[in-house]
Amino acid sequence: MNRVFSGMRPTGKLHIGHLAGALTNWTRLQDDYDCYYGIVDWHALMSDYADTSRLGENCREVLLDWLGSGIDPERSSIFIQSHVVEHAELALALGMITPLGWLERCPTYKEQILNLQNKDLGTYAFLGYPVLMAADILLYRSEKVPVGEDQSAHLEITREIARRFNYFYGPIFPEPETLLTPTPKVPGTDGRKMSKSYGNSINISDELPEIWQKMRTMKTDPARERRSDPGDPDKCPVWDLHRVFNPDGGEREELASGCRSAAIGCIDCKKRLFSHVERYLAPIQERRRHYEGRPELLDEVLHHGAEKARKVARETMAAVREALGLLR
Repeated sequence: MNRVFSGMRPTGKLHIGHLAGALTNWTRLQDDYDCYYGIVDWHALMSDYADTSRLGENCREVLLDWLGSGIDPERSSIFIQSHVVEHAELALALGMITPLGWLERCPTYKEQILNLQNKDLGTYAFLGYPVLMAADILLYRSEKVPVGEDQSAHLEITREIARRFNYFYGPIFPEPETLLTPTPKVPGTDGRKMSKSYGNSINISDELPEIWQKMRTMKTDPARERRSDPGDPDKCPVWDLHRVFNPDGGEREELASGCRSAAIGCIDCKKRLFSHVERYLAPIQERRRHYEGRPELLDEVLHHGAEKARKVARETMAAVREALGLLR
């Protein structure tokens, strides 16, 4: 099967936006691809190097959310990035040939510098983020990389680095193709994109009363100041969540009509949404609880995942070292 790599930074518990976007797709890919999924802790250190006290705990929280969401350690290699040292070794090798201008022009770099002004990101590692990202992907000679349409441009620098390496040293790496995945709009409780950094997220692991409390206070169409005011579902963040988590087309049509005519109130609409989210999360939270409090199971998953990843990584690095002319 074609090989796929993808990863997530361990910055805390994952939310239902991660579930609706990446994780639901990752579980599907397991049927058709040889999947490698990395918890990329080196990437987390690039922006959170000043305080690493929660890094280990965050890695375990991400792992629990992955396992709960259906990422199967029997079908996918699940591992911690730093447990496979070849990630760092290949990043060093690729850094030798990556022009500085490519990194300075990277749109992600400019965007993060603007958005994270409370952190000192003027570091060698942060500028070199795309090189480590390329190493993550190329280490497994991945043919496909699952990304949303808004992220497809970020993969181009990986292809450019692979192309440049192959030009100098011979055909070692495939140029990975974008595996476009649906990216549903999942707003947070304040109407902005759901994000931990905004404090507006509904976490996969939240208890049901907490989820309801967050939904109950969620922003809706600003035009509906009173119960009797008609609304517009297309301007309502709650409606965006209905599109993602409510599979009942007839009910959605009824709710949209009721909103426009003011036949139903926002609380009624939120209650219907909550019932669908509750049903959606029930099996996920049950699987998560199976692993929670059983660190020996988590360690086993990571151990076996890293062993499988290392086998491929060592083969790649042997080819890279030979291509570079390094002595054995």
